[in-house]
Amino acid sequence: MKQVEISKVTVNVGIGQVGEDVEKAMNLLEKITGKEPIRAESKEGSKTFGLRSGLNIGAMVTLRGDEAREFVEKVVPAVEEVNANAFDGNGNFSFGISEYIDVPGVDYDADIGMMGFEVTVNLERPGYRIKKRNYKPNQIGKEHLVNDEEARKFAEEELGIEVVE
Repeated sequence: MKQVEISKVTVNVGIGQVGEDVEKAMNLLEKITGKEPIRAESKEGSKTFGLRSGLNIGAMVTLRGDEAREFVEKVVPAVEEVNANAFDGNGNFSFGISEYIDVPGVDYDADIGMMGFEVTVNLERPGYRIKKRNYKPNQIGKEHLVNDEEARKFAEEELGIEVVE
C-alpha cells in the first residue's frame, strides 16, 4: 500500500490565441499520444490579450493506467532534467518539452510546424479511491499522501529523470 504509482498524465498545448494553431495543437497531441484531444477553452475574458470567455485557446489529453506510464517513459529521454520547483508538494510534477521532435520516434510534420507541449504527472498510492468514490468519500491520512521527497525519489529511480535544485 506504500508503493507510489502514476495516477494520470495530462499533456497540454496552450496556444493562448484563437486560430489555426489550435488545430495544429490538436493534431500534435493526437500524433504523440494516439488519443483524441479536447479543446481547452478560456475561462475568463481579458481585454489586454483580446480574449473573451469560451474561446478555444489550446488542447489537452489525459492518459491513465498503462498508457500514462508508457507515455511518460516515451518522453523522458527528451527531458535532461527537472527543476525541484516543478514538484507541487502533493506528489505531482510537471515538465515541458520545447519541441516535439526531441521525443524519440516522433518525426517532423510540416503541417504542424514547430511546437512544444507540457506534461503533468500525478502520483498516488493504492487506496486513493476513498476520496473520489461517490458512496462515503473520506479524506486520506497524512502518512499515506505522497510528499515531494517521495515524488522526487520516484521520478529519479523509476522514471530516470534527474531532479536539480
